[in-house]
Amino acid sequence: MFESLQQGLSSAFKTLTGQAKLTESNMREGLRLVEQALLEADVSFRVAKDFTARVAEQAVGQQVLASLNPGQQLIGIVHSELVSLMGPVDHEILARKDITVLMMCGLQGSGKTTTCGKLSRYLRERKQRPMMVAADLQRPAAVHQLHVLGDQLGVPVYSEDGATDPVQVCQNALAKAKKEGANVLILDTAGRLHIDEELMGQLKRIDAKCQPDQVMLVVDGMTGQDAVNSAKAFNDALELDGVIMTKLDGDARGGAALSVKAVTGVPLKFIGVGEHLDALEEFHPDRLAGRILGMGDIVSLFEQAQQKFDQDEMLLQEERLRQGEFTLDDFRKTMAQVRRLGPLQKVMGMIPGMSGLANMMANNEDAEKDMQRLFGIIDSMTPEERRNPSKTIDASRRRRIAAGAGVEPAEVSGLVKQFDGMADVMKSMTGMGVKDRFKKIQQLQSGGLLDPGSRLAREKKGTGKRLTSDERNKLKKQREKELRRKKREQRK
Repeated sequence: MFESLQQGLSSAFKTLTGQAKLTESNMREGLRLVEQALLEADVSFRVAKDFTARVAEQAVGQQVLASLNPGQQLIGIVHSELVSLMGPVDHEILARKDITVLMMCGLQGSGKTTTCGKLSRYLRERKQRPMMVAADLQRPAAVHQLHVLGDQLGVPVYSEDGATDPVQVCQNALAKAKKEGANVLILDTAGRLHIDEELMGQLKRIDAKCQPDQVMLVVDGMTGQDAVNSAKAFNDALELDGVIMTKLDGDARGGAALSVKAVTGVPLKFIGVGEHLDALEEFHPDRLAGRILGMGDIVSLFEQAQQKFDQDEMLLQEERLRQGEFTLDDFRKTMAQVRRLGPLQKVMGMIPGMSGLANMMANNEDAEKDMQRLFGIIDSMTPEERRNPSKTIDASRRRRIAAGAGVEPAEVSGLVKQFDGMADVMKSMTGMGVKDRFKKIQQLQSGGLLDPGSRLAREKKGTGKRLTSDERNKLKKQREKELRRKKREQRK
């Protein structure tokens, strides 16, 4: 998601490199490229025009600060306008009463029923007691699907065999939820292949009789501006409280996410980023703007780590670090936990300073293969070799490990050579929280342990050969130089 927009905006900012001041002349080309990048990402034409006009109004004529160049100042202005364009967003969905009623609506194929399950899981994680209601009587499979989701989540589902009136089903479900102690009732209403009077009439009746506290529209992010048009039509009929956009983990260009608030006035509250029931995220405009502009999103990564990391294993590793111990076994366990957060390319894109490299990587599969090669090398070692590789692994052991892992002996040497430096960094993390440790991950990546830059260079050159040590050192120095530059700017 948003890769093409990231690349387009990056090109726009590069046109201003070396300029001393933002003026109408040197801004014209940059803003034209910004607008082009927005339109190619399927942002609404009117929204893209208004956006670039606001950016131009703020940027033209501003003196560049001593620590900034025009491109960096423009990035700051664009970031601020992106946040303003998509926000503000209030994620609170619970009403101040015994039971909150959420009405979910949307067209067929938008992922509405699955999103009901995801939202139930989201609420359960926050100590709430949801109940789902199978009120989609138009699609026979919808009732069964909701029961399957309920069984997976341990969330009760209310349905009525042979029912024909969804309004009555919802009313009966409300009474049942109050009796059983549920505090959130999620109504899965019917959808259509298109918006029509019958659909809207049914939704209006449910709205009038059940008086939901919030009406949430589920739209398919893959449909681009059609998703925005659907949101506008539903909002005109029902006065929506929020939008949930699904399928933003695939080939969606993301323009609908940027457009929906500006066109409808309805905030985008959640986004679906996968098929699994845990793939629902709160939508934070500032974080998404940071991702789009290559600034990373360390906060979201930290939140995901808190949910998905094995906390007992983290405590054990913490204790080992306190005792000055860090082995290749510990490294393997750490990276296995990082993989739980998603594909390496996605995780790297959320670390400040790493998004550009993440986009340049060949693809997620190759990154995963590189990780598997590392794991293969470690798994081919004996326990003693993993505990102290630099002192125990000689030439004969190196050949044996390489044969077991199916790699060249030079790759084993490279891992062993870098391990001591990496161990020092890990030991320096003793006492740090998860958030601070993620900031250290960037240092590990820059140190070249996973060496995604080598993969990138091999793919770009099309040779299939690994880089020489001089070439790897050059890449490493370039990354370290860029990191130091960014740190100086942050301090200023």
